Amino acid sequence: MMKMNIPEGMKNMKLGIVGLPNVGKSTLFNAITNAGAQSANYAFCTIEPNVGVVAVPDERLDKLAEIYNPVKITPAFIEFVDIAGLVRGASKGEGLGNKFLSHIRETDAIIHVVRCFENDDIVHVDATIDPARDIETINLELIFSDIEMVERRIDRVSKALKGDKSLAGELEFLKKLKDSLESNIPARNIECNENEKAWLAEIALLTSKPVIYACNMSEDDFASGIDNNPHYKAVCEIASAEGSEVLPICAELEAEIASLSPEEKEMFLSELGVESGGLDLLVKKSYSLLGLISFLTAGQPEVRAWTIKKGTKAPQAAGKIHTDFERGFIRAEVIAYDELIKYGSLAAAKEKGLVRSEGKEYVMNDGDVVLFKFNV
Repeated sequence: MMKMNIPEGMKNMKLGIVGLPNVGKSTLFNAITNAGAQSANYAFCTIEPNVGVVAVPDERLDKLAEIYNPVKITPAFIEFVDIAGLVRGASKGEGLGNKFLSHIRETDAIIHVVRCFENDDIVHVDATIDPARDIETINLELIFSDIEMVERRIDRVSKALKGDKSLAGELEFLKKLKDSLESNIPARNIECNENEKAWLAEIALLTSKPVIYACNMSEDDFASGIDNNPHYKAVCEIASAEGSEVLPICAELEAEIASLSPEEKEMFLSELGVESGGLDLLVKKSYSLLGLISFLTAGQPEVRAWTIKKGTKAPQAAGKIHTDFERGFIRAEVIAYDELIKYGSLAAAKEKGLVRSEGKEYVMNDGDVVLFKFNV
């Protein structure tokens, strides 16, 4: 029997799930991770963040396993962090807000769950359903927290400027950044040159993180057509204006799907007229948002997916496996996944001249199946 391997010490992509209380965050987290986070109809049910590590769905690994019959299969992994419901005034400490905001700062991207369903039995903290208001509430708290961070940075750079005039450019940028934040413009939407991008990266602002708005809708919305939901349309308009992603999702439906076998899940989704479950779609959106791709390694010991940034060259991709691979990189033997599957074996693909020998300047593609040659 093949073993599904969870590697130790690997840095996973970390996604923070945020939103107001009672919007379905913990229900969605439970469904995606099966981690059993507490979910209830009252504010601050989740205080400490719940963390779940989830294998990235990738059917390519199963297909490669059929060819190589490996001892183990190792997918890429995503870490989901369910962060307690934020409220108005969180940046000033309301509802333990500062503690919650610090958890968001440690993530790579934000999944902002927005309530887009009507249900009198589930109390909204502001009594009515208004996604635009809810998004503004969360975004303002993140902006207020960022303004404090920028002000502290301005103080430090201003003091250091007395002995180092080269910091004048950074100080000017920080003041521009503060003005933009005070105009409710998130850091991710501020145009920056290369120097300014580097300065911005050093501050690690909450609003510099990319966002996916997860529109939590009812099962009836999916049955009748999500475009008929005015709340969903409102979120799409907001996301389009700021360059964020939108994911229509039903947390309750995902909770039902989570308990099904793969066969039952496929049948269930087919009956709903939905091609993929929420996790699959969330992963695709996350990879796209963060500019990530996966390359694959395959052999008798292990079939494995490795996550890298788009534009990564072969030596740096090899370094994901082991630093020695990058240091002693000679070349990479590469074949596209689709071509390998088409011919059924590496030997058959080689006969067709489809296995390429690539050097240090080769830019990796999603789905490259690679064998790295190195010497140290």
